[in-house]
Amino acid sequence: MDLSVIFRMNERDAMNEQDERYRDARSRVNELRSFYRNLLTYLMINVVIVIINLVTSPDRLWFYWVTIFWGIGLLFHAMSVFLGKGRLLGREWEEKQIKKIMARQDSGTEDKTD
Repeated sequence: MDLSVIFRMNERDAMNEQDERYRDARSRVNELRSFYRNLLTYLMINVVIVIINLVTSPDRLWFYWVTIFWGIGLLFHAMSVFLGKGRLLGREWEEKQIKKIMARQDSGTEDKTD
């Protein structure tokens, strides 16, 4: 096999890996942007709702129901963005744990579960 063919194959593999990393990064940025837009909308709308409630019926406060239940939805969105999709106990955590255990084994210490 010609060396130029091998070089082109390795170059193509590197380009595909870079494209995949770019797509992953872009997807992550879109997730973050979506969450921060929802957070900003939540804050702005809730300020307006508090003002409306205090102006129209200050003796009966109802704004907190909207704030609480919408906040619960926002909390779930935050959990999916910051903790979901393998970020908590996912692939990165698993690799880190494997490396720790292997390092302990190499150094001769017993494996202790963290």
